[in-house]
Order: sequence, then C-alpha cells, then structure tokens
Amino acid sequence: MGSVSNKAEQLQRKIVQAEKELQDLRKQLAELESPTLHADVDQGLGSTSDLSESTKDLPEWKWPLREEEYLRYGRQLILPTVGIKGQLNLKSTAVLIVGAGGLGCPAAAYLAGAGVGTLGIVDGDTVEMSNLHRQIAHSTSRVGMMKVDSLIEYCNGLNPEVAYAPHREHLTPQNAESIVSKYDLVLDCTDHPTSRYLISDICVLLQKTLVSASALRTDGQLIVLNNPPAAQGATDGGPCYRCVFPKPPPADSVVSCGEGGILGPVVGVMGVLQALEAIKLIAAGTGKPAISIPKEPVNPSLLLFSATSSTPFRSIRMRSRRPNCFACSPGSTLTLKELNSGSLDYVQFCGVTSPVNVLKPEERITAKEYNDILAKQSSKKHLLLDVREREHFNIASIPGAINVPFSTLQSRNKLTPNDENSRPEYIPESLPDDAPIFVVCRVGNDSQLATQRLKEMGLDGGGGRFVGDIKGGMLAWKHEVDKTLPFT
Repeated sequence: MGSVSNKAEQLQRKIVQAEKELQDLRKQLAELESPTLHADVDQGLGSTSDLSESTKDLPEWKWPLREEEYLRYGRQLILPTVGIKGQLNLKSTAVLIVGAGGLGCPAAAYLAGAGVGTLGIVDGDTVEMSNLHRQIAHSTSRVGMMKVDSLIEYCNGLNPEVAYAPHREHLTPQNAESIVSKYDLVLDCTDHPTSRYLISDICVLLQKTLVSASALRTDGQLIVLNNPPAAQGATDGGPCYRCVFPKPPPADSVVSCGEGGILGPVVGVMGVLQALEAIKLIAAGTGKPAISIPKEPVNPSLLLFSATSSTPFRSIRMRSRRPNCFACSPGSTLTLKELNSGSLDYVQFCGVTSPVNVLKPEERITAKEYNDILAKQSSKKHLLLDVREREHFNIASIPGAINVPFSTLQSRNKLTPNDENSRPEYIPESLPDDAPIFVVCRVGNDSQLATQRLKEMGLDGGGGRFVGDIKGGMLAWKHEVDKTLPFT
C-alpha cells in the first residue's frame, strides 16, 4: 500500500503543478490578446469571467519583454553591447544555418540560447556515429535521425521560445532563393568549396550578410562577408566569398574530415565564433532586419585559428570588393534566374570530379584476390605498400603492409632503371626484381595515382614487374575480407 500511496501523492503533485502552469498560460494569453477574449471561450480556454477573475488583481504589464524572458536572458541583458534594444533585435531576427554538423551544432546552440526569433537549419544528412565526437548537439540515441531534426530537438530543449524552421535537404541552386530569402542573416557551416561559393552567391543576390567558417585537422578560419549587404556593383558593399577567394583550391588539395581528420574542440571553437559574430551583428543593429549596417564598407579580416600554435589566433586583413568579381562587381552577369536554372555548375567550377579511374583493369586486383595471395601463395615474394597517412595506418592495416604515405611518394624524384641507387628505402633488398608490388589506400583513389607514380619511377622494370593496386582500398578489404577492421 505504501508504494501505491506514494504514487498517488506524486500524481497529485503533478496535477497541482499542471494546473498552475495552465493558469500561468491563461494569464499570458489574457495579457497578449485581451481584445479577443471571446475567442478564448470558443477554444476551450475557460470563460471570460474566469479569465477576468484570474487577472483582475494583476497590474498591467508595461515592459517590452515577458517576465520569463528577463529571467532567461538576464545575464546578457545587462551587457552594454546587448541591453534591451539588442535583445529585441535578436527576438525579431531570423537566422539561417546551412549545415547541421560540427560548425552548425555549437552555432545553433548559442544562437538559440541568445534568443533569436527564428532559427532555420538546412541539411540533408542523417546522424552517424562518426559525427558524435564533434557534432555535440547530436547523440547516440539519435543516430540515423535527420541532422536537422536532431539539432532542432536539442535547441528546443535549450530554448523553446525560439521558432525553429527545418529544411531537410541540401542547399542547391534550385532551392537556394526560396530558402535564403526568408532570413535576415546566414551562417555557412558547410564543409566543401562547392557549398561555400553557392551560399555566397545567393547571399549577394538577396543582399544578405554571411558569416562563413571552416575547420580541418587542428586549424580553422572565420570571415564575415557581404557586410554591408549592398546590390551588385555598389561600391559601398562588403566583399563576398569570391572577392576573397576568386579561384577555388585545387581539387586534389581539398581534404575531407574523413581523410584529414578533425579535432572536435577546433570545429567547436569556430562554430562558437560564428554565433558570436552573428549576435554582435544583430544586437548592434537597428530596424528590421535587425542587422548592424556599417556606414562605410568594412574591409573584413580573415581570422585564423591554430590549436597547436603558441599564438592560436591571428588576423589577416582582406581586400574590399574586387572590381572584376564574378558575383558582386558592376559587370557581374550573375542573376537569380541564372542560378535557379542550374546553369552554374559549382562542381565543375571547383574541379570536383568523379572517383579516380586512371588504371587499366589488368593493373588492378580485388581485395579477395589479394587475400587469396596471402592465404594460398604465402611463400610467393611480393610487396604491399599502404599509401595512407601514418595515423590511418596505425589504426589498422593489412598484415605485412609497409606504410609509405602518398604525400611522400608525390615528392620523390623520377628514378631511372640504370641508377644504382634507384631502389627506394621502402623496397626490401631481399625482394626479387620481378616480385609484384601491390598498392592500397583508403578507398581506392590515391592507390591508383601512387601506382602511376611508382611506374614513372621505373619500379615496374619496364613492364617486367607487376605494379598495381587493390580496388576499393581498405574499405573493400573491410567489406570483402575482414569485417572486424576498424575503418575511419
């Protein structure tokens, strides 16, 4: 009986608490919609007499924010850089975050906590286990959920006062206008040049200020663009992403987090800084949209962060709008119609191509075929070169493999067969001149290029030795041979 009694008491307390919360909600509604109290009766919120009875002793609320907002935002309200004016600006502003990953998670959390009016989030991906060490708003229980929904669930738990707008898709030239046009300020939290150029272009066309950041390994960078947001050709406008980076980086230099790695706090720092810049712009603004519009063009600074440096932050002053910029100059031909039509190929512009396919079929073997060599021809001399970086190799490797990072092979000088010192140090002295050399990488791209490089160095003996790669790399080895392999 004791347990039943305790449960009954708990339920009674919950009922009392619920009734109190309901009464508070009725008071708030009466304050906000006093001219239309008759509508409350139709909606089942109680009679007019009940409401008037509950509110007749309350003094008229005369402050610009609600009581709970003063409690929630009190610690920033007392800052000179925010104050009541800044908080009202935040409350009236709609911010769009493109990318719900390592940058977007902390940026969204702090913007939600600060009390922006509307927070829109664009992303078409789902939460994966490999995201969780850095994308802190997601959780193990939400693996497989859309990132947009996971991030909104997190932010809503932090601050339910904000209006959240999910966009469960990737930003494309076709949907960019319809999405971005609804917001006052944009944060680029993506991780690829194609996205950065697209986001910048649509912000120029719609005259939106853009806060852009990136992070890789232990380094990050941040810049505020299109500030002030002026029309194309206007001399008083801030530079766009194309002004600062008129040409994309070489395609073979673009390294993903999966290849290059990322330290969680690094991307967290950059996302927090994005939120900080956004809050500064909004809180200092006037009017609607509540974005701070400088009186004169601002030469932006590119903020560089290095977690391993003794001076982790340094700033580089950037140029203003380029007179010949493709997007924002007077001679620009970029239009919304052209963008919506899809005629701008951002993938081609950034040089992103399909997976490497430079070797002939006879120069490649499958993971199963190489496993057969290990199992059935163990006495046959051969060499396996693993061209992944040392950190990947140290996590897991195929038995007998020798690690020669691809970056090392790229720097080698071409060797000639007649050179007495033509045998590199990673080729064992005991290896016969006709023994085959196999190459493996992470997913089968670098291994093809490395195979070509080895042949250029003369290690195929003019065709007398087989030099080839394992198709699909270590990923194929995991799927076809050893499913226990920890693949990163």
